[in-house]
Amino acid sequence: MRAWLLEDFGLDNLVLGQAPTPTPKAGELLVRVGAVSLNFRDKAIVEGFYEPHLVPKPLIPVSDAAGTVVAVGEGVSRFAVGDRVNSHLYSRWIDGEPAADEPAYCFGSPLPGGLAEYMIIHEESAVRVPDNLTDEEAATLPIAALTAWYSLVDYGQIEPGQSVLVQGTGGVSIFAVQLATALGARVIATSSSDENLHAVKKLGAVAGINYRTTPKWEEEVLKLTDGKGVDLLLDVAGGDGINQSIAATKAAGRIAQIGFMTGQTAQLSLMPLIFRQTTLRGIAVAPRSSFDRMNEFLGHHRIRPVIDTVYAFEDAREAYEHLNRGAFGKIVIKVT
Repeated sequence: MRAWLLEDFGLDNLVLGQAPTPTPKAGELLVRVGAVSLNFRDKAIVEGFYEPHLVPKPLIPVSDAAGTVVAVGEGVSRFAVGDRVNSHLYSRWIDGEPAADEPAYCFGSPLPGGLAEYMIIHEESAVRVPDNLTDEEAATLPIAALTAWYSLVDYGQIEPGQSVLVQGTGGVSIFAVQLATALGARVIATSSSDENLHAVKKLGAVAGINYRTTPKWEEEVLKLTDGKGVDLLLDVAGGDGINQSIAATKAAGRIAQIGFMTGQTAQLSLMPLIFRQTTLRGIAVAPRSSFDRMNEFLGHHRIRPVIDTVYAFEDAREAYEHLNRGAFGKIVIKVT
């Protein structure tokens, strides 16, 4: 089969080549990949700053895929040939709390990912694709949508009328706006682009703050919430900005720490965290059971993913370059 292979760190070392087409073992599905989507994780893996000690070489990268089952191994009962399925990043995290070794069983590193014509997914890990979504749309769900869902529902327990702040207009953030709005929350978005803020308001956000022109954006959040702060804040930036996130969150509010786009380390001011009694939790996607519930919600509310650009399989490097420049919504690669 044709496959993109990461032979060493650096985008120049991601090459289109050949790999053996895998054969499904007991309990496994052979999936013809229709499309994949890129996440910041995929960029970080290629560039060598995401758990580099876990990255095998060569590696078929990219965790998030959607496709069609074309063969099944012995004993498979959850899916049949012809079914459309999603990959799920943490292939062994089915329900409940995560195990300590979940990162050892992630698609796209260290397990082979979806940037190839075929991939293996265990039937217990696979998730049924919503009927109303194309493969390109469904490929955006496994990390971006599910991270937003888990942050809002399983962790945030958002209720109608509550307030949510979403940072940026990347994949997770756009899904968070769509999902939080459907849940009845009041959404505030931040971005460095007035154009993107205008676009995100069309998706349901009630207010937008340009953090370039308003560096003390947390003060604007307090104004928008009558001095209280938001009930839940989704932090995708990381770095020392966590202190502003704490200031923008209500007393006894919650922060979902999702990303590290501005840094993997932070100098945290403890006193505001303590006095505001803020709950800060790291979010690394979610179990498959949450994915199943999310897909039902997406179907019921007719929510469609926002895709910036779809690239051809041969143009995978260009897709990574686009991700590096930034996107409004998701970058997708059509495989077959």
